[in-house]
Amino acid sequence: MNKEIESRVLEALRGVMDPETGMSMVDMQLINKVEESDGQVNIEFVPSSPMCPIAFYLASEIKKAALKVEGVKKVKVTCKGHIMEDEINKSVNEE
Repeated sequence: MNKEIESRVLEALRGVMDPETGMSMVDMQLINKVEESDGQVNIEFVPSSPMCPIAFYLASEIKKAALKVEGVKKVKVTCKGHIMEDEINKSVNEE
């Protein structure tokens, strides 16, 4: 694991804002995990509610932000605690 890359990814995720609150996903403590291994970054997040209407959008924005970080080759985003988490996870992680 490369803690420097993990730290840079987390910093990049500060730019992913919840449009309803205007706060970053990181500041809202909705990012549960950022783990890197050989350029693969796994990110886990929880939307602000189990029926959050923008969870797919947030998952996509998280992935885009992480992919911009130097050293990141691939990103897997996992949404937890949403009524459509399986669909969101499958869609956002399709190659």
